Amino acid sequence: MPALPCLAPESAEALPIHVVTPGAWEALPGAGLARASGFAAKPGELALLTDGEGLTGAIFGRPESHFGYGALATALPARSWRFAEPAPEGALLGFCLGAYRFERFRAPGPARARLIPPAGREAELVEAAAIWRVRDLINTPANHLGPAELAAAVQALGAEHGARVSLIEGEALERGYPALAAVGRGSPRAPRVALLEWGEEEAPLLALCGKGVCFDTGGLDLKPSSAMLRMKKDMGGAAVMIGLAETLMALRAPLRLLLLVGAVENSVSGGAMRPLDVIPTRKGLTVEIGNTDAEGRLVLADLLAHAAERRPRLILDAATLTGAARVALGPDLPALFANDEALAESLLAGGRAAGEPLWRLPLHPGYESWLDSGVADLSNVASKPMAGAIIGGLFLKRFVPNDIPWGHLDLYAWNDSSRPGRPEGGEATGLRALRQGVLGHLGMA
Repeated sequence: MPALPCLAPESAEALPIHVVTPGAWEALPGAGLARASGFAAKPGELALLTDGEGLTGAIFGRPESHFGYGALATALPARSWRFAEPAPEGALLGFCLGAYRFERFRAPGPARARLIPPAGREAELVEAAAIWRVRDLINTPANHLGPAELAAAVQALGAEHGARVSLIEGEALERGYPALAAVGRGSPRAPRVALLEWGEEEAPLLALCGKGVCFDTGGLDLKPSSAMLRMKKDMGGAAVMIGLAETLMALRAPLRLLLLVGAVENSVSGGAMRPLDVIPTRKGLTVEIGNTDAEGRLVLADLLAHAAERRPRLILDAATLTGAARVALGPDLPALFANDEALAESLLAGGRAAGEPLWRLPLHPGYESWLDSGVADLSNVASKPMAGAIIGGLFLKRFVPNDIPWGHLDLYAWNDSSRPGRPEGGEATGLRALRQGVLGHLGMA
C-alpha cells in the first residue's frame, strides 16, 4: 500500500474518531465536554472526548462529501487516530487529501495528526497517493520542473510499475510531433514527448494524452503579468493523466495503457513561433497560428494523432486549455467534451459516483467554420470572440477519427483558496471521475 506521511502504522496506539449525526452521539463515553460546549454534530463539526485523565477519542459530524474529512487532518491533536468501525466510505481519502502540504522548499511544519488506514480501503489509498503526486507536480515551480523534469516524472512512474517508457526529442520530435516542436522552439529547455506503455497485449487499449506546458508566457502574444502568474500549472492536464495512469496501474486494471505526455515550454525568443506562421502537424493538417497563446491545442493535436494511429478502444485527454471554460463553469467543474454519447454518459456518471462532477459542453458543428483559415487547413483560434472552450474542443476533434470514442477534459487544476480536503494550490481535478468513468465504460467497474 502507498506510504503517505499522514498515515500511522497499524501498531500505533490510536484514539478513535466517531463519525456521528445529530442525536446519535450523546451516549458515547466522555461526551460530557462536547455536550457542555454545545456540540450538535453538524457536518464537519469536531469535538474531543475526554475522561478524568485525558483524551479518549473524537466525534465528528458526518460531512456532506469525502472532502469534508480533510478537516480532521489539521484540526485533530498531533497523535495517531483511527476511525471507529465501520469507517465511512471516503473518510480515509478525505483525511489524506486534507493532510497534503507542499513543503519541498521550506522547513516542515509542526507535527500533525496521523491516521491508521481502515482495512480494505486500498483504492482510497491509491487515489490519495496519486493525487499527492499530481499536486506535487503542479505546485513545483517552473524553474524546478521543466520539460525534462516532467518527462522524468513519467519515467519514474513507469519504473515503479514495470511499464515501458520512451522519450522522443530532438530530430525525432521535429519529424513526429511538428506542432508540439513549434510550441517549444522559443525556449532553451527543449520539448519532448514521454510515452508510457503498460499492460498485457490482449487487453483493451486506453490512450491518455496530457498537455504538459511547464510554463506558458503566451509566446509572442505575451500574457499580461496577472494572467502569467500561475502558469506553472499549465502542465496540470499532463499531471492529471499521470495520476490517472498511476491509479489504473496500481489497482491492476485489466487494460493496456498508452500515456502520451507532451512536455514543453511556451516561451519568447527569436526562435519562437510567430502570429500567422503556418505549421505542420503529425496528422498532415496545416495550422495557421492566429494566436501563440493558444498553444496547448497544438501540443495535444500531435499527441491525439499519435494515439489514434494505435486504434485504441478510447482516447482521453486533459488540459488547462481555455479560460473560457472557467468563465462558464468556475474552478471546480471541469468542462467535458466527447464525440461519443455512451462515453460521455460514463464519464459524467463517474463524476457523480466520485462526488467530483463534470459538466458536458457541446462540440457544436455550427461553429466549425470559425476555425477556417485562408492560407492553411485550419487556424488555431476562432474568427469570433465567443465560445472559446467549444472552439478548443472542435480544434482537437479534427485530430481524432470519428470512429474512436474520445473525451476531452478542460480543467483548472488549481484551488484558489484552502477548503477542507482541498488546500490552496495544485489540484488533480477530474482524476477520480475519469477513473470511475473509464472503468465503467469498459465494463470493468
